[in-house]
Amino acid sequence: MPKLIQTAIFAACALALSGTAFAGALDQFRSFATTTKTARGQFTQRQVKAVQGSPKVSNAATGTFAFARPGRFVWTYLKPYEQVMMADGEKLYLYDKDLNQVTVKNLDASTLGSSPAAILFGSNDLEKNFVLKDAGSRDGMEWLDATPRSNDSTFERLSIGLKDGVPRAMELRDSFGQLSLISFDKFDKNPALPADEFKFVPPKGADVFQQ
Repeated sequence: MPKLIQTAIFAACALALSGTAFAGALDQFRSFATTTKTARGQFTQRQVKAVQGSPKVSNAATGTFAFARPGRFVWTYLKPYEQVMMADGEKLYLYDKDLNQVTVKNLDASTLGSSPAAILFGSNDLEKNFVLKDAGSRDGMEWLDATPRSNDSTFERLSIGLKDGVPRAMELRDSFGQLSLISFDKFDKNPALPADEFKFVPPKGADVFQQ
C-alpha cells in the first residue's frame, strides 16, 4: 500500500476515534438514549446535606438496577437497608423490607416524565420534559445538565456524567437543597432480560397501600 494512502487511512481512523472519545455530553447522551433499549448494573448512592453551614456526606447505599424502555425499571437498594422501586409501565411499586410494606402508584407519562427515573429509564423524548445542555468536563467525564421544564418537579436540577457513551454518574439536587450523588459501578448495555424482570409480586404478609 502506498505510504501516502496508508497515512491518510491512519489519519482518518484517528479522527474518527477522537470524535467518539471527545464527543460532548449531549451528543453522547442522545446516542445512548436511542441505542440503549435495556441495561442493568450496580450503583452507589450518597446524600449530601448542609449541617450548620457545612456539607455532610451520608454513608454509601449500594444496590442494583435494570431497565427496559419505555418506562420499565427496577431500582433495588441492598445496603444498608433493603428497598425496591419498580415500574412495570403502568404501576410504580415502592417496597420497604423492614416495614414489610408496599406502596402502589399509577405510573402515567407525566409522573415518569418529570422524575429522575425518566432521564435513564424513560422514553427518548427527554427534551419535552427537560432542558438539556452540555456542562463541560470534570472528574474524567463529560457532564450534561437537565433542568425540568415543569415547576411541579421535586428536583431543581439533574446532572449526568458520561464516559465512552455511557452514564457513569448522576447528581440530583432537590427543592430542599439536598444533593444525591450516584455513581454507576457497572453498566451493561442491551442485555437480554427475562420476561418477568419487571413483574412485582408483593411479599407474603406485606401491607399494600394504593395511592
